[in-house]
Amino acid sequence: MNEIPDHLDYRLSILFIGFNPSLRSGEVGHHYANPRNNFWRILHQSGLTPRRYAASEDRDLLKLGYGFTNIVSRPTRGAEDITREEYKAGRALLREKLQKYQPQIACFVGKGVYTEYSGRQRVDWGFQAEPVTEGIREFVAPSSSGLVRMPMEEIVGIYHQLSEAIRGEGAIEGEDRG
Repeated sequence: MNEIPDHLDYRLSILFIGFNPSLRSGEVGHHYANPRNNFWRILHQSGLTPRRYAASEDRDLLKLGYGFTNIVSRPTRGAEDITREEYKAGRALLREKLQKYQPQIACFVGKGVYTEYSGRQRVDWGFQAEPVTEGIREFVAPSSSGLVRMPMEEIVGIYHQLSEAIRGEGAIEGEDRG
């Protein structure tokens, strides 16, 4: 199954980082394409997008300053199918992408994604006080998978913090917004 291309550009407002593409995403070639995934609904309800986009429009979000990548590029049924070797290689590649493209915010879509990237065992939702990649604000958001048991309103509320931050409305603890 084919890997899904990253949607990257320099100095994006937000780079969304997932574990890896679902099998459905691999089939159609678009990020967050599984119909049970709530990603596009969450973006719209949180105020990050002016309307609800479809997965087939993922590349169009570059115009809004949003990009997409994954810690592992191989599509699988679930994150449990990712090998330790794939995570190791993915971490290194992700660090290179972040350093090269310098997004304002790296949004990790799921705590597990961030713990795999950072090596930290415990993380909180939202902006991280000590980013791994200097000069980039790191944000941990809940997974958008339909399997997540957190109430949708709570998930949307966490993503709304991103919306506020890119509009300059949100105070980010410990950040020099200079």
